[in-house]
Amino acid sequence: MPRTADHDARRAQIIDGLVRVAGRDGLHAVTMRSVAAEAGVSLRLVQYYFESKAQLMNAVLERLERQSHERWAARLAGLRDPSPREVVEALLAEALPTDPESRVFHQVWTSYAVLALTDPSMAAQPFVEGPDRLERQITRVLAGAGVAGDPETEAARLLALAHGLGTSVLVGRRSPGSAMDILRRHLDELFAPVP
Repeated sequence: MPRTADHDARRAQIIDGLVRVAGRDGLHAVTMRSVAAEAGVSLRLVQYYFESKAQLMNAVLERLERQSHERWAARLAGLRDPSPREVVEALLAEALPTDPESRVFHQVWTSYAVLALTDPSMAAQPFVEGPDRLERQITRVLAGAGVAGDPETEAARLLALAHGLGTSVLVGRRSPGSAMDILRRHLDELFAPVP
């Protein structure tokens, strides 16, 4: 009886290979060949599942985003009846590279953004959809909480602050704890009762 391939498992194996290469050596070191070697599969198999490096990297970003969302949901599940502020804080805490998983996510996403500046095939991939979804989610929470100011502007500001602090943590300029303190201070101001 011929063996049938588990396509989802193969795709996951290849994606895991890219994540390991990127996490260890940086995204600039990722090639279809390096991913194949890391995943323990042939280059042809990588090319069968992913027609281009950009397509493979987009699949990785989608998976890392999904895992990030799962970690965020777990954070919220640990809270009893979370307030809007706690929901936003949980989202932003997940947006900081504070553990190996979130660190790889940030490293890959930031590297991808830099590569997309000069590689049209990567820029054409919808990698900004994840941050756009997050910004819309924060906007909805802020609008429902009735915070002062425009919810869209405040959501964009929070996300920009979290991304900037995340990069600062990645390069060792700031600790995860000090980055979270800054975010909390900003949330205290944002969610302060309106006089």
